[in-house]
Amino acid sequence: MGLLNYTTKIDPDKTAAEIARCLSMHGAQAVLTEYDPEGGYVSALSFKILLKGQPMGFRLPCDWRPVLEILTKGKKRPPAWDERRLAVWEGQHRDQAVRTAWRIVKDWVEAQMALVETQMVTTQDVFLPYMVLGNNQTLAEKVRESPQFLLGAPGDNRE
Repeated sequence: MGLLNYTTKIDPDKTAAEIARCLSMHGAQAVLTEYDPEGGYVSALSFKILLKGQPMGFRLPCDWRPVLEILTKGKKRPPAWDERRLAVWEGQHRDQAVRTAWRIVKDWVEAQMALVETQMVTTQDVFLPYMVLGNNQTLAEKVRESPQFLLGAPGDNRE
């Protein structure tokens, strides 16, 4: 199967707005669009959902770099000595990777919301890996960094 949405021309800001709308329709009370300080493109959506009256923060990142690897795999790059052509080539592929990655995230969010609408899961269940912890890391980032986090502290009597 090929890369989903690899030919999209839809601007990442438009896609982020579509995701924000979908999130708001499923309980998000606030949505913040985060931008990469260097590239100026959308890098994540942060949002707030109430759980038993308590606000919970979530951060949905979009890493376009793996998409760029797939898009450029096996493609011939302009020679390094032709800096102008190389810069244009890299910029075009980076922009396409960002657009594609955000469309993939949008499709994933919509699929998850279909599960929510059928009451198979809750919105909080779906986004649990993206819950922001006290140190501003998501749960997924924390577990990736420190897998023992899920096991608790030594001596904990978890059942």
